[in-house]
Amino acid sequence: MHVPAFSMKQRITLMANKYELITTNPDGSDGPLLAFAQQKRMAFKEEVTFYTDDTKSQVVFSFKARKRIDLGSGYDVFDASGQQIGWFKKEFGKSLLRSSWQLSGAGFESSGTERSAGIAILRRVWDFVPFVGEIPLPFIFHFDFTDNANQQPVLSVERKMSIRDRYRVTVQDQRVDFRVAAAMTVALDALQSR
Repeated sequence: MHVPAFSMKQRITLMANKYELITTNPDGSDGPLLAFAQQKRMAFKEEVTFYTDDTKSQVVFSFKARKRIDLGSGYDVFDASGQQIGWFKKEFGKSLLRSSWQLSGAGFESSGTERSAGIAILRRVWDFVPFVGEIPLPFIFHFDFTDNANQQPVLSVERKMSIRDRYRVTVQDQRVDFRVAAAMTVALDALQSR
């Protein structure tokens, strides 16, 4: 299922991060809810399940870490029946200055990197300054994913300035399943600082 544009809004609660994935209408306004996700904090093995809505009565897809605590092992994306439909992983060696990810699905493999090296470095410096790094500052960051074979745009994720985390996602490549794009978008928010 290809969705060319959608947004993600985050709701922060005490024990979990909650995400709403919303269709973007042609005029740029929000459309109907596509999926609702919840990430438990401090889980030993990262897993996020996506539902049709916040009643959590019907699972539509999920992603799960391959291993416990091994940050470089990657994450698999599964459909509602448990079949793998894609995967992603952070490239820790390349992520020292600018965060970099690998993303793959049916018929494509891509690489994504933070668009701005300056913002990436500023985020890292901010985290290491004593006391200052404790102040949450909503840095705006953007990721661009390109096809590994032809370097064409695949997916762009842009964090918008707002009180709650909000992202605009543009899926340029029709091979990219919405579920894989949505899993990657949630991961960029939930797993970025790891």
